[in-house]
Amino acid sequence: MSLLEPNKIFSVTEISTVIKEMLEGVLADVKIEGEISGLKKAASGHIYFDIKDSGALISAVLFKGYAARTAELRNGLKILARGDISCYIKQGRYQLIVKTLVPVGGGDLYLEFEKLKQKLSEEGLFDQDRKKPLPKFANKIGIVTSPAGAALQDILSVLRRRRPNLEIIIAPTLVQGSEAAPQIADAVKKLNKLKNKPDVILIARGGGSMEDLWCFNEEIVARAAAASKIPTISCIGHETDFTITDFIADLRAPTPSAAAEIVAESTDSVFKHVGQLARRLAQSANYICLRPQGRINVALQSRFFKNPADVINRKEQEIDDLNLTLNDAFANKKNEFAHSLNLLTEKLRALNPENILKRGFSVVRQYGHIIKSPSEVADKSLINIQTYGGVLDAEVKK
Repeated sequence: MSLLEPNKIFSVTEISTVIKEMLEGVLADVKIEGEISGLKKAASGHIYFDIKDSGALISAVLFKGYAARTAELRNGLKILARGDISCYIKQGRYQLIVKTLVPVGGGDLYLEFEKLKQKLSEEGLFDQDRKKPLPKFANKIGIVTSPAGAALQDILSVLRRRRPNLEIIIAPTLVQGSEAAPQIADAVKKLNKLKNKPDVILIARGGGSMEDLWCFNEEIVARAAAASKIPTISCIGHETDFTITDFIADLRAPTPSAAAEIVAESTDSVFKHVGQLARRLAQSANYICLRPQGRINVALQSRFFKNPADVINRKEQEIDDLNLTLNDAFANKKNEFAHSLNLLTEKLRALNPENILKRGFSVVRQYGHIIKSPSEVADKSLINIQTYGGVLDAEVKK
């Protein structure tokens, strides 16, 4: 499409599209310095603002994928932004699509941050498949932080409220300044060397500027966190603060308090989970025992238990029949029949309920119904107890 076509009539969309293509083709990867104004954070995660100087302003948008890696913004902040000039067709205005953004004066730190971030990313240290899962119920928590910082108090407050009996190991360290990074790395290593290791390690600090949090962007800290055999949670600064340690850790929490909430399931939650496991165990046990119990119930309801004398009489009649058969049988079959008779007699004796009662067992009935569980009778109700020597009438006390 050419603007030089004679007598060409454009629709609004067509002319806006031409402008967009021209801008994107000519003004790609530009750097703009100015002051943020009209800052708006949308629910989508995108950030909209203007970049202005004393003579003009330009609209800008920082999409959420880039916003997550950018320090906290505020109106009045002087910045250096890099991105592409484009046209938002629906509103007919041009804007800067921001790719990177640093406060003026902080550019060197930002470049160092990006350089290390790219290096570690290429090594695969940010990959999700190397992240260790957190324990479902941690019993011992290791905390790498300053003992004098507010972050520690926030964590302890949550842990005392949710899991007062949780064991806590504090690995004290500086969290700011040139000496902080080696101390933080050493604290993570020491927790990993303990005989009774914590179940999870929290690397914590309150909010601050990029300079304040810089020790958590040091390679020595990143390497220590990556080498930890214990799962790590990074909870550094506020939700909008990001450090190299956040990308290395097995999980990033937006704040120290949020990290404590994650690792400390409340006591009520633990009891609820145990109750669920107990119910599942009972259901499994009941299922396993269901078929054997069913066979037992069938046996207890059989004619053998209801009228054992009749069953015995019938078996004795069978024995008589066998004796008559033996007398009439050939001589060479006599021993075989005699052996069968002995086996049958032994089985009968083993199954004779009177022999079972003789060994001290008894059968409890109520109104002729065999009682199999205490829950089937009520207090002060009458029952019959059949023993080897006779039947006892009894009253249930409890």
